[in-house]
Amino acid sequence: MGEDGPVTESRTAPRLIATDLDGTLLCSGGTVTDRTAAALAAAEAAGVRVVFVTGRPPRWMRQVSPHIGGHGVAICSNGGAVVDVRRGELLETFPLPVETTLAVVETLRAVLPGTAFAFEYPGGWAREAGYAVPMWGDEMEHEVGPAEELLGAGGSVRGLFKLLAKHPDLDPDKFLAEARAAAGHLAEITRSASIPLLEISAPGVTKASTLARWCAGHGIDRSEVVAFGDMPNDLEMLAWAGTAYAVANAHPQVLAAVPLHTVSNEQDGVAAVLEELLGLG
Repeated sequence: MGEDGPVTESRTAPRLIATDLDGTLLCSGGTVTDRTAAALAAAEAAGVRVVFVTGRPPRWMRQVSPHIGGHGVAICSNGGAVVDVRRGELLETFPLPVETTLAVVETLRAVLPGTAFAFEYPGGWAREAGYAVPMWGDEMEHEVGPAEELLGAGGSVRGLFKLLAKHPDLDPDKFLAEARAAAGHLAEITRSASIPLLEISAPGVTKASTLARWCAGHGIDRSEVVAFGDMPNDLEMLAWAGTAYAVANAHPQVLAAVPLHTVSNEQDGVAAVLEELLGLG
């Protein structure tokens, strides 16, 4: 990142913008500035597709869709689900097998005592009693019970596409490292929150895998994709895209892994790059 803004490799406009939401495109409070909204609109007017690629579950897209202009597609839950934002329609999911989920739960309970779990699935969400609910959007009606009951034959959780694991006091990066060491062979484990909260997907399911699948279906090569992100759950996507930017407020691992940087989300980092790529202003 230069003193006055982002460093861009080329003035050639991409065919696809793939951007994370929280901490990347969205400002504090989950809003989009007028500048960013205008840059996204200009990209679409120029024929550049915009796809939001987020750790948020599909149900959280309802709260932010007015702020992101109702753009077409969102890849949610770190690749676990694809959503039509305009229609609020769930298009595709990549579920975790029940046996795999229970194996992850059992393993993390054993090596990281105090870990509690929550479950995102097409019908809503559910959680264990020990999984505290401090996050907005989680107050909606949901079932509470042990994982074995919620996932069992009589339980409500079907088609689980994201498993959440929360610990009361571990350092978030330590939690991630220890969970991956213990259960990384069973599923994809990552994080995007500032608290000790892990996000777990089926083996091979990441932001990158689902974005690559979507691009292939629309005839878009990875070299034509510009991606933006800020947290460890963005790393696979940023490595896959032909061009990738980390915002200045990104996690140290992301800043170290991604050569191109832009200014922070609060300074409209995504918009700054789009303006250069599209020759705006």
